[in-house]
Amino acid sequence: MATERPRITPVARILQVCLHLLVAGLLALVVVRAVVGRGGDPVAVGAAASAMAVCYAVGPRLASVRRSRRAAALWLALLGVTWAGVLIATQDGVWLAFPLYFLELHLLDRRGGLAAVALTALASIAAWSWHLHGFSFAASIGPALGAAVATATVLGYQALYRESEERRRLIDELTATRADLDAAHHTAGVLAERERLAREIHDTLAQSLSSIQLLLRAAQRALPERTDAASGYVEQARRAAQDNLDEARRFVRALTPPALDGDPLPVALERLCATTTAHSGLAVRLHVSGEPVRLAVPQEVALLRIAQSALGNTVRHAGASHAEVTLSYMEGEVALDVFDDGAGFDPAAVAGRTGGGDGGFGLPSMRARARALGGRFTVESAPGEGTTLAVQLPVAPTGEAGA
Repeated sequence: MATERPRITPVARILQVCLHLLVAGLLALVVVRAVVGRGGDPVAVGAAASAMAVCYAVGPRLASVRRSRRAAALWLALLGVTWAGVLIATQDGVWLAFPLYFLELHLLDRRGGLAAVALTALASIAAWSWHLHGFSFAASIGPALGAAVATATVLGYQALYRESEERRRLIDELTATRADLDAAHHTAGVLAERERLAREIHDTLAQSLSSIQLLLRAAQRALPERTDAASGYVEQARRAAQDNLDEARRFVRALTPPALDGDPLPVALERLCATTTAHSGLAVRLHVSGEPVRLAVPQEVALLRIAQSALGNTVRHAGASHAEVTLSYMEGEVALDVFDDGAGFDPAAVAGRTGGGDGGFGLPSMRARARALGGRFTVESAPGEGTTLAVQLPVAPTGEAGA
């Protein structure tokens, strides 16, 4: 069965050219020595050398010899026959054994190549002894040493070639792995950004739109009897819509939330409580304990968003009469607690639910915000017993937080 040999590298092509030149030079030298009377009958040597030259020139041009070890073995056998003619015609034909060693080791597999080299060396020693009419140990050293050098050279090159191919394969795998890793990092970044935007939209735009919906429903119920009350609800809805527009613009500009407006967190929370009370009628009070310090912007944004989302859930789902927001500054930590006296719920029942609407995206969003800043988030609730949300964030020293 035909088998494909390894691809020819530029170095291998150069070695092939050198081998062709060596064979041509040795054949010419054999013929010249015969012509000058120092290497056998010129006619016999010329004919044998010509036959070997033609056989050698035709072989590499055949595609089957380049692709199949079996065809290469047949060509080497024919080349060996023509070389035997040169050996019989002149003892100088022994010189051609050296390039034959390289051909046999290159074109045949390892076992076949070593066997062919051994046979070629034995043929060289036998022909030399036949021409000298006797065996000479010194004369056998040359073919044997040439066979050893050729074998070491070819096997060494093949080992280097295999190592080079293995390195090339590893480099290709590494390149592919890096490309996959870059793609994975990009995908992870996209997913993280989508999750961040989902939290922002849920905690801001969705909460405000829910307030607008409640206000417009209240205005609808007040019409047509209580036009003044309906007008007040519509005005509150208009202001809420303006706030939503500010939030939408912030997403485009990627700036600090307008709810902060450069104010400290307690001021922003006070404004949130007042707005929630005005829009929903739920009585919300803010308590601040400890010495307020200016936190890093991501921490203030996270706490404000968590309070905003928690109060939004209270307004929509809890049916509470009042809620309390407590901001506590402690050494190395800031805590935010949101309590309501509403219907409560079973936290375990909604722990695995995510999604929009009433599907419970708010709790996972709040938990993700706290964990992203190295904090803790807990929910304490039970049916009929109200709900308390608590988040604790680590606080750096004042100088670091301000920076």
